[in-house]
Amino acid sequence: MLSRIDWVISNCRLLAGIGAEYEQTQPFAGLTIGTGIHLEPKTVALLLTLARGGARVVSTGNLNSTQQSAVDHLRAHGLTVIGGPTRDQAVHDADLAEVLSHRPDLILDNGGDLFARYLENPYEGLRGGTEETTSGRARLALLREQLAMPVLVINDSPIKQFAENRHAVGQSVLESLMRITNLVTNGRRVTVFGYGSCGKGVALNLRNAHAVVTVVESDPVLRLEALLDGFLVTSREEALSSADVVITVTGARDVVTAADLDLFKDGVILANAGHFPIEIDVPGLRSDARVAGVTAYSDGIEVLELADGRALRVLGEGHMVNLTGPRPLGNSLESMDLGFALQARCLEAVARGAVDAASCVVPVPADIDARVADDYVTGVTGAPSLLSAAG
Repeated sequence: MLSRIDWVISNCRLLAGIGAEYEQTQPFAGLTIGTGIHLEPKTVALLLTLARGGARVVSTGNLNSTQQSAVDHLRAHGLTVIGGPTRDQAVHDADLAEVLSHRPDLILDNGGDLFARYLENPYEGLRGGTEETTSGRARLALLREQLAMPVLVINDSPIKQFAENRHAVGQSVLESLMRITNLVTNGRRVTVFGYGSCGKGVALNLRNAHAVVTVVESDPVLRLEALLDGFLVTSREEALSSADVVITVTGARDVVTAADLDLFKDGVILANAGHFPIEIDVPGLRSDARVAGVTAYSDGIEVLELADGRALRVLGEGHMVNLTGPRPLGNSLESMDLGFALQARCLEAVARGAVDAASCVVPVPADIDARVADDYVTGVTGAPSLLSAAG
């Protein structure tokens, strides 16, 4: 019987096509690509595609999302994987340092961890690379002058914004919420913190699942957009005190903390959909004097019992909820195939010298967006490529 990884690989059409091309063109021949990214079946498809292009791939995972089956599959196919599943920040830091000890020529980053650590101990030969996330872009933008090399931000591609962030993240958060808790969303009051592309998708999918959704957003223009999109927009205090479910998707630190304990309804569910486990201060909640006890259930559910009789239910210890719990599947195959096709093409552009240091922490080049979009649409519809006709 074939594995889920085999199923995923067989359904990543764009990566399959790129991999076949790379076997002929070998854009990464002689180069090492260092990666720190969620290691799960879809990233296996990406990393194997890069290896087909001649890359020596050295990879480690992110906190609380590495799947051992992905590690085993990559190692069985000759890729170097550092470490394994962990929630220990010190262990994760050591794994990242070991990736950099291989002095990669290209970095595929997810949250800015590798590029930031590279600057602490730079070496000759790093050509640049890619950053996957909004959180990583915000982090690396502050380091642009020190980096002074091409770093293409996948998350700033319009394809990534609407295909993965708006559509796929919203779907996967809803799916994960229901899979982990097995509770209905119908009629529940859900508060979503953040109305960027990911927050829009989360809010829309929860509303489509018959929840009553309130949005909390610090940007006045996005607050207006949320209101005109038909969501409730209230004060932060009102949004928290009315919520049956709170979902953070902002990229910011300490969005929900122990200072909010007095606001929560009994039985509220707290979940984070942002990249880093910093949006909900779970350690601070656990250690607050008003918490009389903590009960851990299987599948990543933790109940904080307050002295006044209320209970708070925290999912995945505040880690990314759509990559935690039983059978964590993450975003849909097609959305990740699109995003990882962008990754492969951007790394190829850096390897070939098609972008220079002026492209430091900037969006995906428009020609790469167009190529990936055209490949996807023509593959789905069977229509001839407009780009080929134009050329």
